[in-house]
Amino acid sequence: MRKITHIPPEDRPREKLVTYGPGSLSPAELLAVVLGSGTSGSSALDLAAEILRLSGGVQRLAGLDLHQLTSLKGIKTAKALTILAVVELSRRMALLQSQEVDVIDQPMTLVHWLRKELGSVPQEYFMVVFLNTKNHVIGHKVLFQGGLDRSIVHPREVYREALKVSAARIIAVHNHPSGDVTPSENDHWVTEVLTQAGDTMGIPLLDHLIVSSGAYTSLKQILKKD
Repeated sequence: MRKITHIPPEDRPREKLVTYGPGSLSPAELLAVVLGSGTSGSSALDLAAEILRLSGGVQRLAGLDLHQLTSLKGIKTAKALTILAVVELSRRMALLQSQEVDVIDQPMTLVHWLRKELGSVPQEYFMVVFLNTKNHVIGHKVLFQGGLDRSIVHPREVYREALKVSAARIIAVHNHPSGDVTPSENDHWVTEVLTQAGDTMGIPLLDHLIVSSGAYTSLKQILKKD
Protein backbone atom coordinates (compact mmCIF):
# COMPACT_ATOMS: atom_id res chain seq x y z
CA MET A 1 0.00 0.00 0.00
CA ARG A 2 1.38 3.42 -0.94
CA LYS A 3 1.94 5.62 2.10
CA ILE A 4 1.19 9.31 2.14
CA THR A 5 3.80 11.28 3.99
CA HIS A 6 3.18 14.27 6.19
CA ILE A 7 0.01 16.21 5.30
CA PRO A 8 -0.12 19.84 6.41
CA PRO A 9 -2.93 20.35 8.96
CA GLU A 10 -4.86 22.69 6.68
CA ASP A 11 -4.90 20.05 3.92
CA ARG A 12 -6.20 17.21 6.06
CA PRO A 13 -9.67 16.02 5.02
CA ARG A 14 -11.50 16.95 8.23
CA GLU A 15 -9.93 20.39 8.38
CA LYS A 16 -10.75 21.02 4.71
CA LEU A 17 -14.32 19.89 5.32
CA VAL A 18 -14.74 22.36 8.17
CA THR A 19 -13.11 25.24 6.30
CA TYR A 20 -14.32 24.77 2.73
CA GLY A 21 -17.29 22.38 2.92
CA PRO A 22 -17.79 18.86 1.54
CA GLY A 23 -17.73 20.00 -2.09
CA SER A 24 -14.05 20.85 -1.77
CA LEU A 25 -13.03 17.28 -0.95
CA SER A 26 -12.01 14.59 -3.42
CA PRO A 27 -13.73 11.17 -3.25
CA ALA A 28 -10.70 9.78 -1.41
CA GLU A 29 -10.82 12.63 1.11
CA LEU A 30 -14.54 12.16 1.72
CA LEU A 31 -14.01 8.45 2.24
CA ALA A 32 -11.14 9.23 4.63
CA VAL A 33 -13.55 11.31 6.73
CA VAL A 34 -15.97 8.36 6.79
CA LEU A 35 -13.16 6.04 7.93
CA GLY A 36 -12.27 8.47 10.70
CA SER A 37 -8.75 7.21 11.34
CA GLY A 38 -6.00 5.15 9.82
CA THR A 39 -3.68 2.58 11.31
CA SER A 40 -0.16 2.75 12.68
CA GLY A 41 1.23 2.31 9.19
CA SER A 42 -1.36 4.06 7.04
CA SER A 43 -3.37 7.24 7.27
CA ALA A 44 -7.12 7.31 6.68
CA LEU A 45 -6.35 8.86 3.29
CA ASP A 46 -4.05 5.92 2.47
CA LEU A 47 -6.82 3.47 3.33
CA ALA A 48 -9.38 5.44 1.33
CA ALA A 49 -7.13 5.46 -1.73
CA GLU A 50 -6.65 1.70 -1.43
CA ILE A 51 -10.40 1.09 -1.18
CA LEU A 52 -11.05 3.16 -4.30
CA ARG A 53 -8.28 1.33 -6.12
CA LEU A 54 -9.91 -1.99 -5.21
CA SER A 55 -13.38 -0.87 -6.30
CA GLY A 56 -12.20 0.80 -9.49
CA GLY A 57 -13.34 4.26 -8.47
CA VAL A 58 -16.02 5.89 -6.36
CA GLN A 59 -18.73 5.04 -8.91
CA ARG A 60 -18.06 1.33 -8.27
CA LEU A 61 -17.79 1.55 -4.49
CA ALA A 62 -21.23 -0.04 -4.10
CA GLY A 63 -19.88 -3.18 -5.75
CA LEU A 64 -17.65 -4.05 -2.77
CA ASP A 65 -18.87 -6.41 -0.08
CA LEU A 66 -17.81 -7.01 3.52
CA HIS A 67 -15.32 -9.73 2.61
CA GLN A 68 -13.60 -7.62 -0.04
CA LEU A 69 -13.32 -4.61 2.24
CA THR A 70 -11.93 -6.54 5.19
CA SER A 71 -9.39 -8.23 2.91
CA LEU A 72 -7.54 -4.90 2.85
CA LYS A 73 -4.90 -4.38 5.49
CA GLY A 74 -6.14 -1.82 8.00
CA ILE A 75 -9.85 -2.30 7.20
CA LYS A 76 -11.53 -4.27 9.96
CA THR A 77 -15.19 -5.10 10.31
CA ALA A 78 -16.21 -1.83 11.99
CA LYS A 79 -14.75 0.36 9.23
CA ALA A 80 -16.10 -1.93 6.50
CA LEU A 81 -19.61 -1.82 7.98
CA THR A 82 -19.45 1.98 8.15
CA ILE A 83 -18.62 2.14 4.44
CA LEU A 84 -21.40 -0.30 3.54
CA ALA A 85 -23.87 1.72 5.61
CA VAL A 86 -22.91 4.97 3.86
CA VAL A 87 -23.28 3.33 0.44
CA GLU A 88 -26.70 1.95 1.36
CA LEU A 89 -27.81 5.31 2.76
CA SER A 90 -26.78 6.96 -0.50
CA ARG A 91 -28.79 4.38 -2.49
CA ARG A 92 -31.89 4.93 -0.36
CA MET A 93 -31.62 8.71 -0.65
CA ALA A 94 -31.48 8.37 -4.44
CA LEU A 95 -34.54 6.07 -4.41
CA LEU A 96 -36.55 8.47 -2.25
CA GLN A 97 -35.67 11.38 -4.53
CA SER A 98 -36.90 9.40 -7.55
CA GLN A 99 -40.20 8.73 -5.77
CA GLU A 100 -40.86 12.43 -5.25
CA VAL A 101 -40.60 13.66 -8.83
CA ASP A 102 -42.07 13.06 -12.27
CA VAL A 103 -39.27 10.86 -13.64
CA ILE A 104 -40.22 11.69 -17.21
CA ASP A 105 -39.70 15.41 -16.57
CA GLN A 106 -36.59 14.72 -14.45
CA PRO A 107 -35.11 11.53 -15.93
CA MET A 108 -31.65 11.99 -14.43
CA THR A 109 -33.13 11.62 -10.94
CA LEU A 110 -34.29 8.16 -11.96
CA VAL A 111 -30.99 7.32 -13.68
CA HIS A 112 -29.03 8.46 -10.62
CA TRP A 113 -30.89 5.95 -8.45
CA LEU A 114 -30.76 3.13 -11.01
CA ARG A 115 -27.01 3.42 -11.39
CA LYS A 116 -26.69 3.08 -7.62
CA GLU A 117 -29.17 0.20 -7.57
CA LEU A 118 -27.77 -1.90 -10.43
CA GLY A 119 -24.70 -0.17 -11.82
CA SER A 120 -22.12 -1.94 -9.68
CA VAL A 121 -23.53 -5.44 -9.36
CA PRO A 122 -21.29 -8.08 -10.96
CA GLN A 123 -23.94 -9.91 -12.96
CA GLU A 124 -26.83 -8.89 -15.15
CA TYR A 125 -30.23 -8.16 -13.60
CA PHE A 126 -33.51 -7.24 -15.25
CA MET A 127 -35.71 -4.97 -13.16
CA VAL A 128 -39.04 -3.28 -13.71
CA VAL A 129 -39.86 0.11 -12.21
CA PHE A 130 -43.55 0.76 -11.59
CA LEU A 131 -45.01 4.25 -11.96
CA ASN A 132 -48.34 5.85 -11.08
CA THR A 133 -50.29 8.28 -13.26
CA LYS A 134 -48.02 11.14 -12.14
CA ASN A 135 -44.92 9.19 -13.24
CA HIS A 136 -43.76 8.81 -9.65
CA VAL A 137 -41.98 5.59 -8.73
CA ILE A 138 -44.31 3.41 -6.64
CA GLY A 139 -42.21 0.27 -6.62
CA HIS A 140 -39.60 -1.84 -8.36
CA LYS A 141 -38.72 -5.49 -8.63
CA VAL A 142 -35.88 -7.58 -10.04
CA LEU A 143 -37.58 -10.23 -12.17
CA PHE A 144 -34.78 -12.00 -13.98
CA GLN A 145 -31.12 -12.69 -13.41
CA GLY A 146 -28.51 -13.51 -16.04
CA GLY A 147 -28.08 -12.55 -19.67
CA LEU A 148 -31.07 -10.81 -21.19
CA ASP A 149 -32.43 -13.11 -23.90
CA ARG A 150 -35.69 -14.38 -25.25
CA SER A 151 -35.73 -17.44 -23.01
CA ILE A 152 -36.02 -15.56 -19.72
CA VAL A 153 -38.05 -12.41 -20.35
CA HIS A 154 -41.76 -13.19 -20.27
CA PRO A 155 -44.13 -10.22 -20.68
CA ARG A 156 -46.82 -12.00 -18.66
CA GLU A 157 -44.55 -12.02 -15.59
CA VAL A 158 -43.66 -8.35 -16.06
CA TYR A 159 -47.28 -7.27 -16.32
CA ARG A 160 -48.47 -9.61 -13.58
CA GLU A 161 -46.24 -7.66 -11.20
CA ALA A 162 -47.41 -4.35 -12.64
CA LEU A 163 -51.02 -5.27 -11.97
CA LYS A 164 -50.24 -6.23 -8.37
CA VAL A 165 -49.21 -2.65 -7.57
CA SER A 166 -51.78 -0.99 -9.87
CA ALA A 167 -49.03 0.55 -11.98
CA ALA A 168 -50.12 2.98 -14.68
CA ARG A 169 -46.84 2.73 -16.59
CA ILE A 170 -43.57 0.84 -16.36
CA ILE A 171 -39.91 1.30 -17.18
CA ALA A 172 -37.72 -1.73 -17.86
CA VAL A 173 -34.11 -1.61 -16.66
CA HIS A 174 -31.15 -3.90 -16.86
CA ASN A 175 -27.45 -3.48 -16.22
CA HIS A 176 -24.36 -4.29 -18.25
CA PRO A 177 -21.60 -5.26 -15.78
CA SER A 178 -18.99 -4.75 -18.51
CA GLY A 179 -19.69 -1.02 -18.43
CA ASP A 180 -20.59 -0.95 -22.15
CA VAL A 181 -24.22 0.16 -22.37
CA THR A 182 -24.57 -0.43 -26.10
CA PRO A 183 -27.85 -2.33 -26.61
CA SER A 184 -27.73 -5.81 -28.11
CA GLU A 185 -30.15 -7.35 -30.58
CA ASN A 186 -31.87 -9.08 -27.66
CA ASP A 187 -32.23 -5.76 -25.83
CA HIS A 188 -34.09 -4.34 -28.82
CA TRP A 189 -36.23 -7.48 -29.05
CA VAL A 190 -37.21 -7.31 -25.38
CA THR A 191 -38.13 -3.63 -25.79
CA GLU A 192 -40.36 -4.41 -28.76
CA VAL A 193 -42.11 -7.33 -27.07
CA LEU A 194 -42.77 -5.40 -23.84
CA THR A 195 -43.99 -2.39 -25.82
CA GLN A 196 -46.52 -4.53 -27.66
CA ALA A 197 -47.65 -6.24 -24.45
CA GLY A 198 -47.95 -2.90 -22.68
CA ASP A 199 -50.13 -1.49 -25.44
CA THR A 200 -52.40 -4.51 -25.13
CA MET A 201 -52.56 -4.31 -21.33
CA GLY A 202 -53.04 -0.54 -21.22
CA ILE A 203 -49.88 -0.20 -19.11
CA PRO A 204 -47.38 1.33 -21.53
CA LEU A 205 -43.64 0.72 -21.42
CA LEU A 206 -42.23 4.25 -21.20
CA ASP A 207 -38.61 3.25 -21.70
CA HIS A 208 -36.05 0.48 -21.46
CA LEU A 209 -32.83 1.65 -19.81
CA ILE A 210 -29.43 0.00 -19.76
CA VAL A 211 -27.22 1.16 -16.90
CA SER A 212 -23.69 0.70 -15.65
CA SER A 213 -21.84 2.39 -12.82
CA GLY A 214 -20.81 5.26 -15.07
CA ALA A 215 -23.24 5.42 -18.00
CA TYR A 216 -26.71 4.63 -19.28
CA THR A 217 -28.60 4.20 -22.54
CA SER A 218 -32.26 4.86 -23.30
CA LEU A 219 -33.61 2.50 -25.94
CA LYS A 220 -36.57 4.84 -26.33
CA GLN A 221 -34.23 7.59 -27.51
CA ILE A 222 -32.46 5.19 -29.88
CA LEU A 223 -35.75 4.08 -31.39
CA LYS A 224 -36.80 7.71 -31.87
CA LYS A 225 -33.62 8.37 -33.85
CA ASP A 226 -34.25 5.31 -35.97
